[in-house]
Amino acid sequence: MWQSLSSLLGRVCNVTGSTGHSADGFSAFFTCKVDDVVDATGGELLPPVVNTARSSLSSLRSCSQVELRCIIMTSVAMSCFQDPIPTFLCCEFIDLLLPYTTTMVNASLHQGQLPDSQKHAIVIPMLKKPGLDTTDMANF
Repeated sequence: MWQSLSSLLGRVCNVTGSTGHSADGFSAFFTCKVDDVVDATGGELLPPVVNTARSSLSSLRSCSQVELRCIIMTSVAMSCFQDPIPTFLCCEFIDLLLPYTTTMVNASLHQGQLPDSQKHAIVIPMLKKPGLDTTDMANF
């Protein structure tokens, strides 16, 4: 049902089916592109690094359930394919989920990092400009 709805709303961005490109193909193309830039600039001096930060975060305080509830309820109701539950369900059952969500948020704040299981992304290649040749990876 969700796939049908996404298709009707024009949210389907399956580049592999329409271009024949794969994730491995894009990875190889952009790895080569980065390597070419590194090779071309290998002998150049590095620019000076200027620290412009006016403050730093040496520690983060815990988040209360009240604060987290406010953040969730005022956030834009958007979801991603990787979300375990759609945002609208999270908001609808916020009082039931809040103790668990607060524990997870505070664990991440205290550890200063996200668990490896949460470090994933969906990358959807997009054309630089409409109408460009989709068979040329340089146009993405």
